[in-house]
Order: sequence, then C-alpha cells, then structure tokens
Amino acid sequence: MDAKFLAASEKHPIVEGHVFQYGTAGFRMKADLLDGVTFRVGLLAGLRSRKLNSTIGIMITASHNPFPDNGVKVVDPSGDMLEQEWEAFATQLVNAKSHDDLLKTYKELASKLKIDLGAPGDVIYARDTRPSGRKLVAALSDAFEATDTPYHDCGILTTPQLHYMTRCINTSGTPQAYGEPTEEGYYKKFADAFVKALKGRKVQGDLIVDCSNGVGGPKLSQFLKHVPRDKTGFKVKIVNDDVLRPELLNQESGADFVKTKQRAPPSPKPVPGARYCSFDGDADRLIYYWTDPDTGFFMLDGDRISSLAASFIADLVRSAGLDQELRIGVVQTAYANGASTNYIEKHLQLPVVCTPTGVKHLHHAAMKFDIGCYFEANGHGTVLFSIDARRAFRDTEPQSPAQKDALDTLAAVSDLVNQTVGDALSDMLLVEVILAHKKWSLKDWATTYTDLPNRLVKVEVANKDAFTTYDAERRLENPPGLQDKIDECVKKYTNGRAFARASGTENACRVYAEAATRSEADELAARVAEYVNQYGS
Repeated sequence: MDAKFLAASEKHPIVEGHVFQYGTAGFRMKADLLDGVTFRVGLLAGLRSRKLNSTIGIMITASHNPFPDNGVKVVDPSGDMLEQEWEAFATQLVNAKSHDDLLKTYKELASKLKIDLGAPGDVIYARDTRPSGRKLVAALSDAFEATDTPYHDCGILTTPQLHYMTRCINTSGTPQAYGEPTEEGYYKKFADAFVKALKGRKVQGDLIVDCSNGVGGPKLSQFLKHVPRDKTGFKVKIVNDDVLRPELLNQESGADFVKTKQRAPPSPKPVPGARYCSFDGDADRLIYYWTDPDTGFFMLDGDRISSLAASFIADLVRSAGLDQELRIGVVQTAYANGASTNYIEKHLQLPVVCTPTGVKHLHHAAMKFDIGCYFEANGHGTVLFSIDARRAFRDTEPQSPAQKDALDTLAAVSDLVNQTVGDALSDMLLVEVILAHKKWSLKDWATTYTDLPNRLVKVEVANKDAFTTYDAERRLENPPGLQDKIDECVKKYTNGRAFARASGTENACRVYAEAATRSEADELAARVAEYVNQYGS
C-alpha cells in the first residue's frame, strides 16, 4: 500500500508556506491551494468511515464565497457536521509537511484510533457548480484508490442534498430510515411533505427565487417538477440561475448579498410589492424580502424565519395536547437581533439558548430539545424533531378533529424540514406552508416585532487568530483591553449592543452593532470597527 499511497500523494502536493485549519466550513480558500488539501481530506474520510463502519460524505463547495474560492468539508453518518474531535485530525493530516510525513501521520492516526485499514469503508461526495470542483473531486478519487476505499461520485448537488443522501444511506433498513438515497428521492420526499403540510391550503401569490447563479437554480427547477401546482398554488419564478458563466456566482445576488448589503439584488430590477427570497451559492441559506415604493426594502432573515417556525410549531404542539410532554427551544447566535430574542422569550414564552457562530454549535444545542429550532441570522438553519416527538405525532390518539389536524400537520412538517442541515429549499417550503396556514403576506409576517437597526462590518486584520472570545463569542478575551473599549462605547447608545469576533473563513474580524436608530447603529459599528483596526493592525 505504501508505494501506491506515496505515488498518489505526489500527484497532489500541498502548497508550501500555508498553515491550514479545519473550521466550521471545513477547509475553504482560493481554489488553487486546495488540490493537496482535498486529497488529504479524502484520506481522513476513509479513516472515519472505517472507524464508524458507516458511509461518510464529502462536499466540495465554497458556499457564498466568490467564484475563485472553493472548499471541502466532511459530513458525518447522520448527515450533520464532522465531529469536533476529528477536526483536529483533519488539520493534522493536511499540515503534514512531506509525502512521507503524511503516510506516517495517516498510519499513526489509524493506530491511535484503533482503525483497521483493511476494514471496508464507504465515502460519497458531490460538488457545486464551480469549475475548480472537477479537479478537486479527482484528488478525492485518487485518495480513495490509494487506500482501497470504496467511493461514489454523486455529481453536482446542493450541500443539503449531499447531507440528505449521507443520512439516507446510513439509516436505510432501520426504524429511523430517512428516505431514498438519491437526488430523485430528495425531491419526492420534500414535495410529498409539502402537499401534506399544506392540508389543502394554497400558497398565496407568486414567489421570485434568486438562486445567486449557483447550484440551487437547476436543482430548484428539478424539484418544482414534483410539486403539483393545482394542489398547492405554488408558483415560482427562478432568477439569477446562470450556471454557465461561473464568474457570476454570488455576484450581487444571493442570500449573503441581501443580508450583508441589506438590499435586494440589482438584477433583475426588483418589482415593488413582489414576494422574493434568496438562496446562497450552495443553497443552504435562505432570506426573504420585498421592496415597497414608499418604505423601501424590508428583509426577513434567519431570526424572522426562526421565530415564525417556532411560533407556528408551538401553537400546533399546544393544539395537539403535547405541550406538557415536548420541550421546544430556540437556538441563536450573538448575531441574532435583540428584538427577535425578546419576542421569542417574552411573547412566545420559549427558551432561547445562545451558542458560538457555526451551524455545528447550533445543531448540537438544538438536539437537546424535543423540538429544537435553530437559525443563524444569515438564514442558515433548520428545525430538529427528536424520535420521541415524531413518535408522539404518530401514536397520540386524537380526542377531537382539531387535535387530529394538529397531529397530522406536525407529522408532515417534521418530514418537510430537512433534519440534516440548513436547507434553503426545504426551509422555503416550511415558510410557504406557515404563511398559507396563517393566511399571511410577507408584510403580516413582518409585524410580529420590529428589528433593532443593526450593522455588520468586516475589518481586515493582520492576524485574526489574535482575536479570541468567550460567552458564546459575545465578548473578547484578546487582545487585552479591547473589550473594555467596546463596553465604554456601547454605553453611549440607546439599546446599544456590539461585539467583534474573528471570521471563520477570512483573515478579518466581523463587527456587529445594534441600537435604537439606524444612525446610532451605523455610528456604533464604525467606532467599534476603528478600535478593532487599531488593535489588529
């Protein structure tokens, strides 16, 4: 094996002078740095598959990042993120300096983790529409061939589709079987659940979906072929779906653009009053919005989706008579608007937990509830239903037609929401179901609470690792003295709140600020950004 391993490794050298770190997004950077990194991630996935005797997934994507970037991340058997302990093993393998060092590290990891390298393994992988993905999947296949790891190339998929397939394969034939492990199976599962969750109601009004010129465009188009328009009333117009010109990917479009710029994509020109939503480049984030000729742009982000879903599901649980049995909770990050937290805790009377940024943190916190609703403000999130919750929906004997209706709707909604990871397509269907049940427009949805004006600013720094945090990333531990400066500044603003944290994907710090007025929020963000710049230069 050694000669075959070393020959394959030599085809995919690591770029010298770089230290690579596995993070929330896996390894993500300029695509021309990734060939050797991806080969080594393939080695790691083979080890993990053999350790767990399960299928492991790998997704090649850079999500909302610009076209020249790409990334590689590992998907665990249940369809969630790579176990945190293994992030360190990934970092260790990728930073092995020579081909001989890599082989030695690989064998040492196998020995330390008691992995039989002769055991069967299995890895599936997919990529988004970036042309650089073709070369990277070739590096993966070389890693699997070199280590005799069985593998399957799933082609071009959204990130949530690859997560879905990984879970389906690993639960096949068990009581927790999740679905058919194919792209077609994905479409059928969520289309069927959509029809059932609507309960005969119809979606009101057309929806324009901006797909950021990424993989979500063609996949949404495929999905819609499975949705009976006569039964659902669901009329969708897909825009920004040009995947033939890769340089357009995430260019002035998509969920990240809408969230960070707080305005609609300029193309196609926004139609006042029309209903819009945006996916990001790999279709795991969702943002809703509309424009009004008088009041301008209004955005319904992850906080809004989270509170809408939690409110709807909590009402159904009460109607089903399960509110004493099932514990419902909402998980947020420090980026959640303070008004949304207040609304969920005070009005909905549901507990809110704050975790560090990154879906892996929210996902694990949400799993502690029977029904855990988590969304980052950027629109990435889902609702997790425990085995006990799903059993209660199925086995509770209804005592009235209203209770039966609530139980049936909860069962359909738990099938409708992609349980593996945030999924823009599945989350969009959930929003449409809730609005149809409530007979709400986007403006009705927006009246539930008033966001505190906020601003997010990116500050380029010399070394992002010099900025370390605690208290779910809401306070800075390092550099010394910077948090005191921020605290002093925040006191000067009504309803002021601000924090700074290192970016997970760029050598920069992100500054978030909110206050009672737009001008105060902008000013607070600018002042904190100045302090970060002073300490980070």
